Amino acid sequence: MVSSDHSDTVPATVDALRRGGVAAYPTEAVWGLGCDPFNEAAVMRLLTIKQRPVDKGLILIAADPAQLAVLVDWAALPEDRRIAVLASWPGPNTWTVPVTPVVPAWIRGAHASVAVRVSDHPTVVALCHGFGGPLVSTSANLTGRPPAFHRDALDPALLALLDAVCEGETGGLASPTAIRDARTGAVLRG
Repeated sequence: MVSSDHSDTVPATVDALRRGGVAAYPTEAVWGLGCDPFNEAAVMRLLTIKQRPVDKGLILIAADPAQLAVLVDWAALPEDRRIAVLASWPGPNTWTVPVTPVVPAWIRGAHASVAVRVSDHPTVVALCHGFGGPLVSTSANLTGRPPAFHRDALDPALLALLDAVCEGETGGLASPTAIRDARTGAVLRG
């Protein structure tokens, strides 16, 4: 029986992520797939599992803005936009922000920005704190298929390809987080 707080699966999931594994975990709205964003082999494996092209780029999630500090170029944003982005966190707000040279091509894809979110979801926060930095976050479904809003909606074939599943519940949002352009505030995905 899984405990109600699911904290017992966080350490095992963090261990799998540190070893270059791919894991599923609940987020604010849907189940996500994640890995170490700086481990190219792990990211390529995640993309293969999901059947997603690398040029689309990936979202990075973090427990706090400090975990994104070396990745995003805050100075490239006007002060009012930087303040608006930071004021929206923690929470279910994903922003595309100009990148620093530290962000690998396999994360940003064909873009000069990276999609980032500082989550307030307790499982995501625990994973990012345990891992010691941001994680890749993409919906736990094959590209083109609907996202899984509940654990029992995860495709068994997809689960069989993963190294860990961090048990928990999603945050209950009705749709995946919107993605907005940090430079303008424009909605890129509603």
